[in-house]
Amino acid sequence: MGNNDWKENLRFVYSTNPDFQAGDARPEEPATLPATQQKLRVQVEKNHRGGKVVTLVRGFVGSEEDLKDLGRLLKTKCGVGGSVKDGVILVQGDLKQKIVGILLAQGYKNTK
Repeated sequence: MGNNDWKENLRFVYSTNPDFQAGDARPEEPATLPATQQKLRVQVEKNHRGGKVVTLVRGFVGSEEDLKDLGRLLKTKCGVGGSVKDGVILVQGDLKQKIVGILLAQGYKNTK
């Protein structure tokens, strides 16, 4: 198989910019801050979830992959399900105290 770089440019129809490069459209992911500099907020929410309670973890600064890894760790340690959407970790159930304890043990010092 040959080099298929032209297939990546199919999503661009036309550009009037003479300096346009096809790679310009991809945003860079922010660098993941160390655990001690993260300002995570843990809260319990019930609204718009059919009466089910979920615990939300917000404020993570870093790559999507690192956020998913943290979400996987929290779900595994709590033994429940959940998901990672739009930069927010959702863990099923009212587990605020347990999640704060896990985050503090992992080195996330600025956690409420």
